[in-house]
Amino acid sequence: MSLRQYEYALAVAEEGSVTAAAELLRVAQPSVSQQIRGLERELGVQLFDRTPTGLVPTLVG
Repeated sequence: MSLRQYEYALAVAEEGSVTAAAELLRVAQPSVSQQIRGLERELGVQLFDRTPTGLVPTLVG
């Protein structure tokens, strides 16, 4: 787990969407999505539930 992955996951949790987190962090949206997927793969858990209105942290997340 890198500091960047943690920062991106925290921003997504706070903002409720990858797009809003990317804007906050001033990075491209695909970069945030990629880091979140990589973190979930590395940890072996799903950190966010993907809903039509955004991302919601799971109990683990």
